[in-house]
Amino acid sequence: MPGLQQILLRLTAPGWPGHVAALVAGTLTTFGLTPFGLWPLALLSIAALYLGIQHLPAGQAALRGWFWGLGLFASGVSWVYISIHVHGYAHPLLAGLLTALFVGGLALVPALMAWLWARWLRPEQQPWLAVFAFASLWLIQDLFRGWFLTGFPWLYSGYMHTDTWLAGWAPVGGVWLLTWLSVLSACLLVERRLWRSLRHGLGAAALLALIWLGGNALQLIEWTRPAGEPLSVALVQANIPQSRKWDPAHIEQTLSQYRDLSYAQGQVDLIVWPETAVPVLKSSAQHFTDGMAANLAQQGTSLITGIPLDTWEGDQMRIYNAIMVAGSADNHYLKHKLVPFGEYVPLEDWLRGLIAFFDLPMSSFSRGPADQAPLQVKGYRIAPFICYETVYPNFAARLAAQSELLITISNDSWFGDSIGPLQHLQIARMRAIESGRWMIRGTNNGVTALIDHNGRIRAQIPQFETAVLNGWVQPRQGLSPFLRWGSLPLTATAVMCLLLSLVWRRRNR
Repeated sequence: MPGLQQILLRLTAPGWPGHVAALVAGTLTTFGLTPFGLWPLALLSIAALYLGIQHLPAGQAALRGWFWGLGLFASGVSWVYISIHVHGYAHPLLAGLLTALFVGGLALVPALMAWLWARWLRPEQQPWLAVFAFASLWLIQDLFRGWFLTGFPWLYSGYMHTDTWLAGWAPVGGVWLLTWLSVLSACLLVERRLWRSLRHGLGAAALLALIWLGGNALQLIEWTRPAGEPLSVALVQANIPQSRKWDPAHIEQTLSQYRDLSYAQGQVDLIVWPETAVPVLKSSAQHFTDGMAANLAQQGTSLITGIPLDTWEGDQMRIYNAIMVAGSADNHYLKHKLVPFGEYVPLEDWLRGLIAFFDLPMSSFSRGPADQAPLQVKGYRIAPFICYETVYPNFAARLAAQSELLITISNDSWFGDSIGPLQHLQIARMRAIESGRWMIRGTNNGVTALIDHNGRIRAQIPQFETAVLNGWVQPRQGLSPFLRWGSLPLTATAVMCLLLSLVWRRRNR
């Protein structure tokens, strides 16, 4: 034990050994997420950062938080290199540099959190307040990361619990409540000042039991109920190579492939094509989509597809990344949450033309309105999300609350054979759990899946294959607590915990 204590002291003291340990600890969160699913490692990652900055001055704490974030984002989102190099045609060295800048910039967020904790909020000699305040500060930094510069709400710790007992809390407070409870659990387990006292130790054990057993019990509650009859669906995964997607020489072949695969399905209620499956502006593709809709309607089938939608506003043409019910004039949704560089270019006047990555096809989309109605199909309202929009919990909840089904269409070809598409699938599963609604997930090359209201994958087809997924989805109605109130109650609780910590520290300096 003396040897172990010395190791812990060395790793939590100022200096490079502790920073390197934080770097390694940050990678463990990635292993807690899909496709690895080793969620206890993610708890260990949180605990390591909590212990690692417990006694550091603010500057050292910030550096340690940055190294922890560097480990998290380098292991968890380095797949952006594929988008920049393979599909953005950037030189490997340039792609590596841009990826490093992206990862290093994201790591500044946990660095800021660690600095705030050490400089203003860390309540010395108050272990109970410490664990609650640290979990609350973690939540605030996640909220900030999901908002700042349009947000990057990826790799939240709560996502590792899609298949654990904590998933029962998701309909109550969303993925952010799961994150808060995860951090709280990790801190309670390693806060030695609590376990030295029988009274405090019993209190910590009781709270941990409430968190985990309570989550298990909440999974028995049906927050929503079936609405009407199930719908039969066919999701077309055409597996169009990204290099060919926008090539004018291949457009006719692409459309023929979608047409033939769809007509081969026979009578189903819905056929779904993925994001920008029709690689032609709607004004030019209208004859094709209306013809498909009319032919399919003869057998009672509705077609939902992704398509670039063009419109004139005054003397200016705008192009939107859209999802529409084919054959309907206004039954469409225009993507609101755009991906930087993939769908629009920040500082466009400066960056356009510098490298091919800043001139990707269809990187000049306009932003759709924030307040849009769900799609109307077969007498049901379907909340639509295009690709990246599924990663925004509050945004998704607003649309889900007005619907009986969820649908997301995506083109994860940008991420190649990496863990990115699998992480994206796990995020979609969380949206289904939070809302208590089935999710239809159609993609170009995977992962195409049908997800039930408990977040379970009911059917899926392999990645990187041309195939059609057939199955059933059950519309549901009713509002979970998260759909009613979003993250507001939890955010208010977190702010109160931080204010208490700040006041206590000021009074006891």
